Amino acid sequence: MHMNRRAALLGGGTLMLLSGCAGGAAMAPSGGGRRLDPDLLPQPNPGWSAWVANFRARAMGQGISAATLDAGFRGAGYLPGVVTRDRSQTEFTRSLEDYFAIAASDTKVATGRAMLARHGALLREIESRYGVPAQVVTAIWGMESNYGARRGDIPVVSATSTLAFDGRRGAFFEKQLIAALGIIQRGDIAAPRLTGSWAGAMGHTQFIPTTFQAYAVDFHGDGRRDIWSDDPTDGLASTASYLSQSGWRRGETWGLEVRLPAGFAPSLTGRGSTRSDWASLGVTPAGGGRLPGGAGSILAPSGIGGPAFLVFRNFGAILRYNNAEKYGLGVGHLSDRIAGAGPLRGTFPPDRYGFTKDERVELQTLLSRKGYDLGTPDGVFGSKTEAAISAYQSREGLGVTAAPSRALLVRLRQG
Repeated sequence: MHMNRRAALLGGGTLMLLSGCAGGAAMAPSGGGRRLDPDLLPQPNPGWSAWVANFRARAMGQGISAATLDAGFRGAGYLPGVVTRDRSQTEFTRSLEDYFAIAASDTKVATGRAMLARHGALLREIESRYGVPAQVVTAIWGMESNYGARRGDIPVVSATSTLAFDGRRGAFFEKQLIAALGIIQRGDIAAPRLTGSWAGAMGHTQFIPTTFQAYAVDFHGDGRRDIWSDDPTDGLASTASYLSQSGWRRGETWGLEVRLPAGFAPSLTGRGSTRSDWASLGVTPAGGGRLPGGAGSILAPSGIGGPAFLVFRNFGAILRYNNAEKYGLGVGHLSDRIAGAGPLRGTFPPDRYGFTKDERVELQTLLSRKGYDLGTPDGVFGSKTEAAISAYQSREGLGVTAAPSRALLVRLRQG
């Protein structure tokens, strides 16, 4: 049984790109070519150097040559920022509404459609070989690296050796380091170009080294499995290969949005309740028509009154990529939008502040008009929104809570 591609690495359920109003930083790699933070540059550490010296023998015992070790560790070093980030990971607990607002934003959808058009011939070829629809592969590409814009630029040997030496998950990261060196030894990528996120996820669709070794493909047979270059061919094909080997069924859907009848029992929801007679219980497609055949499960993450989804076996294949239901639904919904579908038809209940999405956007817009920098109002409350509220409350002589409220919205409406 192979490990979920990223669950062990990042905890699952995170979303790489947060919009301006969402605030905060994602746990995935930043844009290629940027200047690394000082704590992500190699720094002298005698303990790390001694660990590497001992590691060499273990690596050679697993088939890594001395020449590969020399090439892999040339210029490598201890990265204190990697340890800091590993120890301070924050699990995002965004609502499904916020998650979808980020995962399937207008910009993300428009870019995905453009990428599907630009790389259509390649994606159709990949679909023909592996059976995974072009829009699904494109959606994962968008979720993982914003369509290749954020592939990561931290040396993987430095990152994984630092985390292996640190020891919190030493055995796991030593396996990643061995696999990374194997990638160099096989000739897939030259050592200086083996880069990724601070935790070692790499390329267009963020494979960790062991997953790369098991599932990456050389799609056009040039002798290298290159998921790092600007050309996304091997990255996209490797993703389809992974999903195919994770149980994706050719010609079947991941799922769809549905409408639940009045009085639908919450106990019937969840992946533990799988059946094929949902239509007889009054479940209908949100967009009209008939339900697909086959056994599936109803997911209603926001409660029976919010958007609901009927998911099938292929949804489980997506979860092998990242074992979080929000992620799976985000990929599925984004893939539908990329293929031309419209927004969700179901409505989300008010949030914990009693706000609808339109009211959250309105509050952000009113704060922006008063000169506070929140980025583009998107209805997602994050650190920038909180900072703007705090600054407004302080300027107006109000109690500083940094929290939105109905009274705050009324005051902003009054000018």
